[in-house]
Amino acid sequence: MNKLSDQTSALKLEYFPITFFSMIMGMTGLTLVWEKAVSVFDAPPIIGHILLTLTACLFLILVLLYLLKIMLKTPAALEEFQHPIKLSFFPTFSISLILLSVATLGISKQLSLFIWASGSALHLLFTIYVLNQWIYHPKFQIAHMTPAWFIPVVGNILVPIAGVEHGYTEVSWFFFSIGLIYWIVLKTLVLNRMIFHDPLPGKLLPTLFILIAPPAAGFLSYMKLNGELDNFARVLFYAAMFLIILLLSQLPRFSRIKFFMSWWAYSFPLAASAVAAQVMYTSLGQPFFYYLAMALVGLSSAVISLLLSRTLLAVIRNEICQPE
Repeated sequence: MNKLSDQTSALKLEYFPITFFSMIMGMTGLTLVWEKAVSVFDAPPIIGHILLTLTACLFLILVLLYLLKIMLKTPAALEEFQHPIKLSFFPTFSISLILLSVATLGISKQLSLFIWASGSALHLLFTIYVLNQWIYHPKFQIAHMTPAWFIPVVGNILVPIAGVEHGYTEVSWFFFSIGLIYWIVLKTLVLNRMIFHDPLPGKLLPTLFILIAPPAAGFLSYMKLNGELDNFARVLFYAAMFLIILLLSQLPRFSRIKFFMSWWAYSFPLAASAVAAQVMYTSLGQPFFYYLAMALVGLSSAVISLLLSRTLLAVIRNEICQPE
């Protein structure tokens, strides 16, 4: 019986997906939502503290499990790293570090700086590696392109949120420029793929929500770099809001999709939008943005709570860590 249990655990480890780290992006995003809500809505700080503690523990567990996969199931980890679609999810690890550096700013500047520097450097390496793979490797086809391709390159746009706080303004502009320019390029390619080629398979449809993240997160980073609300910041903010309206209009289609880990693609974009709406309200003070921020805080909290409970249920039911 013990031998059978060991074999089952080993098999689960072999199919433990890198996409689990998208959970950390969503959970950290929700943490930032409630940390911001303390000053905007006078929310109790304990909510942000609990979320940060839960997220940090979950992050450490996932890191340990994936390290075990690398050590004990090296061929499976390498195969995932060489996969034309799954490759784009590896930078969710470095983005998680960048977001955690923002969430820990109020706890320890030194800890935040260490996490930020580690995450930013690692993400730059991921960006260079992935771009080289896209340019020179023949395995990539138009069918492999999904909004998840934003993750490796456009993820750089998040660096200034903590980078400016640590005094690295020029470094932050460097990363922001990479994320912004390649967002425009990749968005054009992704729209071309979706309009003129086969539609995304159902499993990957939730990744459409990733389209929201670059303008929403870009708005937050630009506000840090620029220091005030200007017309370009408005363009980024309203671009994100339009995408939310567009995707929510397709809610019946999304509600029919069977649960996959790709559902976590809903989480961080909605959380980033909720933080952006709160920043917009504090900048303008208009009642409309107060209620918009409140609605997005509620929506992101409800969606991520649902995702967390559904993922736990999937683990109990043995629905994940299975061969595809």
